[in-house]
Amino acid sequence: MELHLTGKAAVVTGASKGIGLAITRALADEGAQVAAGARHITAELTQLATDGRVHPVEVDLATPDGPAELIEAAGSAFGGLDILINNVGAVRPRTGGFLSVTDDDWISALTINFLAAVRTTRAALPLLLDRGAGTIVTVASVNSWLPDPLVIDYSAAKAALLSFSKALSKEVGPHGIRVNTVSPGPVSTPLWLGDGGVAATVARATGREPDAVAQQAANDSVTGRFTRPDEVADLVVLLASDRAGNMTGADVIIDGGLITSL
Repeated sequence: MELHLTGKAAVVTGASKGIGLAITRALADEGAQVAAGARHITAELTQLATDGRVHPVEVDLATPDGPAELIEAAGSAFGGLDILINNVGAVRPRTGGFLSVTDDDWISALTINFLAAVRTTRAALPLLLDRGAGTIVTVASVNSWLPDPLVIDYSAAKAALLSFSKALSKEVGPHGIRVNTVSPGPVSTPLWLGDGGVAATVARATGREPDAVAQQAANDSVTGRFTRPDEVADLVVLLASDRAGNMTGADVIIDGGLITSL
């Protein structure tokens, strides 16, 4: 399917690994120019940049000025912007329960999982409006729909992303800007499966093996497996394209059937 993304200018946040890296690769493969924002430029992201379509930007998106720095770099490189992908995020399982979550923990979770997207969108929107058309796709989480005490602050931040994106879609839709979200369940990325990921953290707290924790999470879905990063990326890129030209204000869940309710 031709997605008509050749020559489009895009920004991806949290692009160094996992879902963000997969989205960056998928956009570049479709012919888009991508400003890939990351706190650290990984070898994988550097490799993607060799074809000239990917432009890594080292920036801390958790700082108040980081998102605007990324958008300014993209605007300078491309002369405008067509696509914004808000992907950056982080999670820390709260194995000590709600009372162990401090104000600093809440602020940290809300900053990287919610405010980073708000700030990046605020910086990018004038460029999108100048185009008279554009798309914003934000990666939320299945925890927007299934709040979990183990990730209580993360769940709250991701639910806020859905509300923010829905409200924004109503404001900017008449100006040609579409705003959608994608809510993945567990994805086979370092966030879940890395040494400091969810499975390892829960395993340390419960005396189990990380593989057993991950397998239990996979078994909770109908398909019995984690979603792959490229599967999330394909969905995000479709929503960013004009093939989904009348979709806005929608949240698309990709969770292997984890959510069983209507």
